[in-house]
Amino acid sequence: MSENTLRGKQIVLGVTGSIAAYKAVSLLRTLAQEGADVSVVMTSAATQFVTPLTFETLSGRPVRQGLFADAESMPHLQGTQEADLVLVAPATANCLTKCALGLADDLLSTLLLAARCPIVMAPAMDGEMWNHPALVAHVRTLRERGVVVLEPAEGPLASGLVGTGRLPAERTIVDAVYARLSHQPARAAACLGPGRQADRRDWVGQRVLVSAGPTREPIDAVRFITNASSGKMGYAVAAAAAERGAEVVLVSGPTALPSPPNVQTISALTAEDMYQALDARFAWATVLIMTAAVGDFRPRHPVPTKMKKHEWNGMPLDLERTPDILESLSRKRTHQVLVGFAAESEDLLANGRKKLHQKNLDVIVVNRITGDHSAFGSETNEAILLPRDGEPRHLDRLPKRVLADRLLDMVQDRCVPSHVPLAQPKSEGIRRIH
Repeated sequence: MSENTLRGKQIVLGVTGSIAAYKAVSLLRTLAQEGADVSVVMTSAATQFVTPLTFETLSGRPVRQGLFADAESMPHLQGTQEADLVLVAPATANCLTKCALGLADDLLSTLLLAARCPIVMAPAMDGEMWNHPALVAHVRTLRERGVVVLEPAEGPLASGLVGTGRLPAERTIVDAVYARLSHQPARAAACLGPGRQADRRDWVGQRVLVSAGPTREPIDAVRFITNASSGKMGYAVAAAAAERGAEVVLVSGPTALPSPPNVQTISALTAEDMYQALDARFAWATVLIMTAAVGDFRPRHPVPTKMKKHEWNGMPLDLERTPDILESLSRKRTHQVLVGFAAESEDLLANGRKKLHQKNLDVIVVNRITGDHSAFGSETNEAILLPRDGEPRHLDRLPKRVLADRLLDMVQDRCVPSHVPLAQPKSEGIRRIH
C-alpha cells in the first residue's frame, strides 16, 4: 500500500471490551501513519483493558466514552457528521448484536445507529460465541445492510482453547478500510441515508453470471476430491457487479460465505452440477466471469456407500476428466463477454496467454497459487489482468474486493457494449437457494 493512502480521511475507531483491545493501539498508530485522522470512542468495558490516555496520546485527540460525559451536545452525531468511516476493532459479540438490533445504550452503539458513512467491524471473541446461531444471524443481518464484518482469525483464544475468534490481522483490517473507502460511492448505498443513491451505477443493464468456489467429486459416500478455493474472489466479483447496478447470478460451489446482497445464488456441488447451472443461464447473461476452481478430475466409479479402510487395500483410484465448462460455453457464445481465471504455479504470463486463446476469452485473470503469494483462502490477491487485445496489467497485492472492481473496469472499458441484445434463460426463472 502506498504511503499516506488514507491521507485526509476522517476515521472513528470504536474500541469495545475485548482482551484484544490492546491491539487497537497498534492499529491506531498504523492508520495514523497511513495518513488518516483518527478519533477514538471507547466503551466502558474497553477502558478495563486499555486506558483512554494511551489512545489520546497517539491520536492527539480526547477519547469519547459516554453519551453525557462530553462537553459538546449530541456527541453521537458530532462524532460521525464528518467521518468518512467508522471502524470497530475489536468488535465484541455484544457490540455486533446491539448494532444488528439497533440498540443504543452507550455512545458507541448510538453512534453506529446514527452513522451515515461506511462501517467496518473486526470481531474478536471466543469461538463458541462467534459460531452461536444467534450471532451468526446478527452478522448476516449486518452484512445484508452493507456493514463490512470481517471474519475473525483462527488460533489460540483467551479462554485457552484454539478456534476461530481472534481479532483479524492488522493488515487485513487496514486493507478492509482501504477497500471500503476506495470504492465508497459504489459500496456505501446502505450507509448514505434515505433517498440517496450510490453514484457509481455503470453496470446497469448488464446481466452478469459468476461462478465461484471449489467443486467436490465424490469418491464414496463420505470422501471426495476438492481443492483449497474459498470462493472469496468470486463472491467479491458478484458483490461488486451488483453494487454497480448489474443483475447478477452467482453459481457457487461449497463455501462458508454468505450470499452477497442483491445477488441470486445457486448452489452447485460437482463440476457437472456447476456446468448444468451455468449452461441453463448462459443465454441470459451478457457477461460470464468464471472464477470457480473447478476440479479437473473425478472418480470414474464413485461408491454410493462408505468404503471401509480394509476394502481399499491399495486399490488405485481410477480418475476421468470433468467437463471443461469454460471451453464448452465459449463454443455457444453469441453476444457474451467471457472472463476466465487461471490459477498457476509457474510461468504465469505464458500459461495465462495460452488459456486465454484456447478458451476464446476476452479477459483472463492470472494468479499464483503457491507460496506466500497464494490467492487461495486469502483476503487479498496479486494478479495479472490479461485482455485479448492489449497489454497485461500487473496488480500488486490488493483486497479481493478492490481487485474485483479493477477487473470490472477493464471488462467495461474493453469489452462490454453499452447496449446488449436481450435473451431469455433456458431455465424457468431463477430462484435463490440457501
